[in-house]
Amino acid sequence: MSINTLVRRALYATLFFLTDTAQAELPSVAAIDQKVHAAMHSTQSNGLALAVIDQGKVHYVQSYGKRNAAGEALTPNTIMYGASLTKLVVTYTVMQLVAEKKLSLEIPLARYLAKELPLYPSEEKYAPWPDLANDPRWRSISAKTALTHSTGFANFAFLEPDGKLRMHFDPNSRYAYSGEGFILLQFVLERGLGMELGAEMKKRVFDRFGMRNTSMIWRPEFANNLADGWRADGSIEPHDERSKVRAAGSMDTTISDIAQFTAGYIRGAGVPKALHHTMYAPHLAIRTQSQFPSLQPELAKAAHPGLAAGLGMIFFEGPQGRGLMKGGHNDSTGNILVCLHKSQRCVVILSNDVRSEAAFPVLVDFILGESGAAWRWEYGEMTFWNGH
Repeated sequence: MSINTLVRRALYATLFFLTDTAQAELPSVAAIDQKVHAAMHSTQSNGLALAVIDQGKVHYVQSYGKRNAAGEALTPNTIMYGASLTKLVVTYTVMQLVAEKKLSLEIPLARYLAKELPLYPSEEKYAPWPDLANDPRWRSISAKTALTHSTGFANFAFLEPDGKLRMHFDPNSRYAYSGEGFILLQFVLERGLGMELGAEMKKRVFDRFGMRNTSMIWRPEFANNLADGWRADGSIEPHDERSKVRAAGSMDTTISDIAQFTAGYIRGAGVPKALHHTMYAPHLAIRTQSQFPSLQPELAKAAHPGLAAGLGMIFFEGPQGRGLMKGGHNDSTGNILVCLHKSQRCVVILSNDVRSEAAFPVLVDFILGESGAAWRWEYGEMTFWNGH
């Protein structure tokens, strides 16, 4: 064991002792509110919603600011864009299918299809599978490959210079964030197994956790309490009324609903205990400097202690042990979910103003204590709010 490793472990042990002593109790509601207001003021954020989970139960849910340019209040039941938090809910649905032996994490997805993937015609809802006709490596992609972002695809085919789907590396050999991998998994569930992903998620997750205001496609009643978004330049972006179920990120939700899901997720509700180790374990080391761009070169060693891909989630090692995190982002949305595995404590933040992301590290660690979350990897060179 190297000297650097010993020093790092000693430092973490010290930090854990200090954090465990200082953070035995969560901050008061008043203290959390004060910190959020300060963060919003400093980042010029218009809207933010936050939930705290403690020991696998919802401890606190609150919303702050406004939901649209008219100044109407953002509430705990305001419909907000889930962005890539969708992927974690898809993962949870998949784990239930695995438990029922309707799907295997390890068996290649090709075995669930009636014909070769490239023989399926291009459809607007899915990726252009015919582009893979001359690359047989797609045959080794499994559900686990897709869930750990190791398919070899770019994030989306439309981001390629020529708009064509291609594989940049052998599946399962490295991490590179890919929404297209989740779209492939959706395709196999729907075309191979005859399921409808949105209906499965409703039955297995939304209904299970009482998420009445969550959906994978637009519902007209959402218009009554809907959050628009603010971009980095302060301009407003209307909420996108998504008409297609997309495993990569079409979910609309509320902070109240996603809090219930997060509590269930960290408890492992609805998934047999025999699968908990698989669900909460790292599966593939991550050796990139940051999450995006997704196909950047790998480093000789991990840029963050214990950074690894799990199933739909990223794992890290910190002063309080193993943690897990998942973000969601677009031009006007900033979402984050961070949990500490041992204490089953989590913070979930949904923001309809992307400028809020600069305050996420301070807000999360103020509530959880020093988490060790991989903020620099998650957000790259962003300038973070210093908390003052």
